[in-house]
Amino acid sequence: MSETLVTVVGNVATRPEFRKTPTGVPVARFRLAATARRFDRERGGWSDGHTSFYTVWAWRSLGEHVVASVGVGEPLLVQGRLRVREEERDGKRWISADIDAVAAGHDLTRGTSAFRRVALPRTELTVPQQAPGGGESMPADPAAVLSG
Repeated sequence: MSETLVTVVGNVATRPEFRKTPTGVPVARFRLAATARRFDRERGGWSDGHTSFYTVWAWRSLGEHVVASVGVGEPLLVQGRLRVREEERDGKRWISADIDAVAAGHDLTRGTSAFRRVALPRTELTVPQQAPGGGESMPADPAAVLSG
């Protein structure tokens, strides 16, 4: 079965809500508003078109990072799997567009951002070792330097 992958550029419309599923998996949910903009030659300026709203689901560490980094009104890019759902509520048909995010980040065409890498908890202690030939010490696992 094929999936529909999308990249949506928009503004955060609701405060990201964080919770854990009954099995303990962290997830954040928020609404993203994407408005088409067109240049109107007659008026000599930009005008807003239709606004589409998406419910974005960010799972695990992405969800934790979204909640810590994103606020209402901020420009955001979201990439993920599109799911369009139809359901009936009180006799009315509802259609919703959800995105299961695999990546999200600020839209840097509209501002600046400062990235901070989150250190993962270590399960083992690294013991400093003497570098060959004296010199500075190096971690017991050199691969940890590359991933950190």
